Amino acid sequence: MHRGKGMKFVGDSRVPALSMRKPNIPKDYSEYPGKTEAFWPNFLLKEWMVGSVFLVGYLCLTVAHPSPLERIADPTDTGYIPLPDWYFLFLYQLLKYSYASGPYTTIGAFIMPGLAFGSLLLAPFLDRGPERRPKKRPVAVGFMLLALAATVFLTWESVAHHDWEAAKKQGAIKKTVEVDKNADGYKVMQANTCLTCHGDNLQGGAAAPQLQGLTLKPEEIAKIAKEGRGKMPAGVFKGTDEELKKLSEYIAQYNKK
Repeated sequence: MHRGKGMKFVGDSRVPALSMRKPNIPKDYSEYPGKTEAFWPNFLLKEWMVGSVFLVGYLCLTVAHPSPLERIADPTDTGYIPLPDWYFLFLYQLLKYSYASGPYTTIGAFIMPGLAFGSLLLAPFLDRGPERRPKKRPVAVGFMLLALAATVFLTWESVAHHDWEAAKKQGAIKKTVEVDKNADGYKVMQANTCLTCHGDNLQGGAAAPQLQGLTLKPEEIAKIAKEGRGKMPAGVFKGTDEELKKLSEYIAQYNKK
């Protein structure tokens, strides 16, 4: 047999040839014009640009219209009615109904919202159909419309039946001035525990009204201090007539001018 005759070379197609390897280049999207694009940097850059516009808009809004502030929180004020922000008004309204308040507060505060939000989180796992058209998914669309209608209705009911005037008054910031804490009248108030209810700056509190900005004469203030008025009982002031005069004149100097 002559040299070279009868020899054959066998190649295995399962082993890729080095010459057939291609560099790791992005996929060519030109065959789908206007339908898809590379995530980086095309799509991500557009997302960043849109997010930046909204962020600048929110910053301008907060600068132009700062959040309204109320008076300093008073934990002893049991008559204060808090009001949540608008996106929680539907839950606030839900707790007003008899079946979700009182002995059933747990149902209205935890069980019902928990079932609603839990169903929303589980929606992708409960409805795994390939259809995207609403009419092909009646159950999912029906529950979503029901949840949206309930949220809108409860929010509207909360806004329509809330006493906004009372809420504005209870949270209003009362203007006060710094009082002279070295004066004799202030020391008389300290000795008679007047500041416990009326505040160390005569700003008032849940148990007693503000003593700044009154329209009372010193004689009228002295009479109230001895005889009481409203929630203030008689006999609270136990000082002498001279101390009572100092106290009444001290409070009167912070009357409305």
